[in-house]
Amino acid sequence: MAVRGSRGAAQRARTEAERARLYAARTAWYEKQLRRRRRDTVIAVVAGGLIVIGAIVSQTVLGQSTAPAPEPSVQTTPTPTLTGLPVETSAPETPQTPVETPASEPTQTPGE
Repeated sequence: MAVRGSRGAAQRARTEAERARLYAARTAWYEKQLRRRRRDTVIAVVAGGLIVIGAIVSQTVLGQSTAPAPEPSVQTTPTPTLTGLPVETSAPETPQTPVETPASEPTQTPGE
């Protein structure tokens, strides 16, 4: 008859070896995940930084290559004065509407 303890000890040893193997596999997988996440983060930060730098450079180049819009200048036009001599003003020229002046004598309507 075989010794009872030897059979149970061998099975326990196999079970412990299997647990150790699974633990090592999980630990290795976890470490691999951490390395991959770290690598992905570095790649994302570098790519994002390059995009931001590219946007800044393109805006700077665009701003320097495009001429700014000219500022409107005030044009002076001569306007008549009471003395008849023109005077320079900076006011824009507006069209003048005719003003009706009342007659000095009342006119008679036909029928009176």
